[in-house]
Amino acid sequence: MLKAIHHVAIICSNYQRSKTFYHQLLQLPIVAENYRAERDSWKLDLQLPNGSQLELFSFPAPPSRPSQPEAQGLRHLAFLVDDVAAVADYLQQHDIAVEPIRIDPYTNKAFTFFKDPDGLPLELYQS
Repeated sequence: MLKAIHHVAIICSNYQRSKTFYHQLLQLPIVAENYRAERDSWKLDLQLPNGSQLELFSFPAPPSRPSQPEAQGLRHLAFLVDDVAAVADYLQQHDIAVEPIRIDPYTNKAFTFFKDPDGLPLELYQS
C-alpha cells in the first residue's frame, strides 16, 4: 500500500530564517512558494534528491514544540547522507551546533544530530 514518504511538513516561527536554513544552508531546491492570504501563511515546497519534499509553513504565533525531554509525537527528521563527518563539518563551519558523531550499534552506521532554527531535531545518517 504505502510506497514512500511524499513530504514532511514543518511549521516555523520565522519563515525567512527557516527558508534560508533549509534552502540555502541545506541546499534544498525550491519547488513552489505560495502565500495563502486567507491563513496569513507562507507555504514553501522544497525538493530532496529522492523525490520526497519538505513543506515549510508559517502561521501567525504558532505555539512552541516541546522537545526536551523527548515529547510524544514526531521525534526527529533524518536525512540520509554519503558522509556524516563531511556534512557535520560543513554545518559547523556555518555556526550550526552538531552533536558528536556516534555509531548505530544495530547497523554500524554513523549518525549525528543538529537542530533547525526552531530547535526541531534533525539527524544525519550515513548511507
